[in-house]
Amino acid sequence: MMGMEEGKEQVSANKMSLSRALTLRILVICLLFLVLGVGLSVISMHSVRFSMIPQIVAKAPSSVQPRFEDANTLENFIRPPSNLMHNMNDSELLWRASFAPQIKEYPFKRVPKIAFMFLTKGPLPLAPLWDRFFKGHEGLYSIYVHALPSYTGGYPPSSVFYRREIPSQIVEWGRMSMCEAERRLLANALLDISNEWFVLLSESCIPLSNFSIIYRYISRSKHSFMGSFDEPGPYGRGRYDQRMQPEVTLNQWRKGSQWFEVNRKLAIDIVKDTTYYPKFKEFCHPACYVDEHYYPTMLAIQSPDLLANRTLTWTDWSRGGAHPATFGKPDITEGFFKRIFEGQSCLYNGQPSSTCYLFARKFAPSALDPLLGLASKVFGY
Repeated sequence: MMGMEEGKEQVSANKMSLSRALTLRILVICLLFLVLGVGLSVISMHSVRFSMIPQIVAKAPSSVQPRFEDANTLENFIRPPSNLMHNMNDSELLWRASFAPQIKEYPFKRVPKIAFMFLTKGPLPLAPLWDRFFKGHEGLYSIYVHALPSYTGGYPPSSVFYRREIPSQIVEWGRMSMCEAERRLLANALLDISNEWFVLLSESCIPLSNFSIIYRYISRSKHSFMGSFDEPGPYGRGRYDQRMQPEVTLNQWRKGSQWFEVNRKLAIDIVKDTTYYPKFKEFCHPACYVDEHYYPTMLAIQSPDLLANRTLTWTDWSRGGAHPATFGKPDITEGFFKRIFEGQSCLYNGQPSSTCYLFARKFAPSALDPLLGLASKVFGY
């Protein structure tokens, strides 16, 4: 019996060992399958990622490349800004506006335009008259308005002045901030490469002729229209400060009207100036009115042969005082404008001319209705 029991125990032990070995093999096999499954999953994930790369690369040209190409086309480069309210400060703006092509021939059909730049305190009460003046001449002009930052009004979408305001700063009469505003207008207008001529106007200015006559007169002129003359006495040379030497001497000191027309070359010369600007900013303060001396002096020194030495804007100083006469509703008659047109005498391209003024000021808001009534007969628009 003891032998039989020992045999049973041995058989039982063998069975247990066999069972343990089988269990261990099963665990090893399961572990292998688990490792194999994880490996296959990792390989599958990498395969999917790498297989997607060609598709992404293939799709890239359709989503990114067109935008890259569009940004580098000539058409995009020469297209004028669609939004005048940019984020550039004055230093950035003047730097950007000073760019000038060194090859005179344009590689595209360029239609030269006149930039009409309005320096105003707020609204343009005579805007309806200007709307009529510009009508039908789209593509030959650009408009820029510099109003005080506090002015929040606007213009209807039907007006040529709609969304034509530029970023502005406070302007003080007779101080350098006035010339800085003018440079700001010029710089913004220079961003449109099609602008060839630049006319500075105020909210009280009106056009004395129709658009076609004015465009022809300006575009065919060999000169830019800026007054620049040597005036003796307290209101001319008397305003000169000797500390402006050596950049500006007394013999170079000039005076002229604030309201000017310049070509693109002179406009760039004005915005890029760093030689005369500091001198006038530091040494020309009321009773030296910098807007009457800075540009006339600088351009007379740099480019005297390009100046007609007269303004295109008629004003009446006969009443005396620091400001010209202002005309309201009672003044607006055919006879009034007949007196302006008659008796004009000047040189145009070196030849005598009886057409000397294309614009006039100062006209009060009350003058609008009678001006609209006379515009067709008197001005031709």
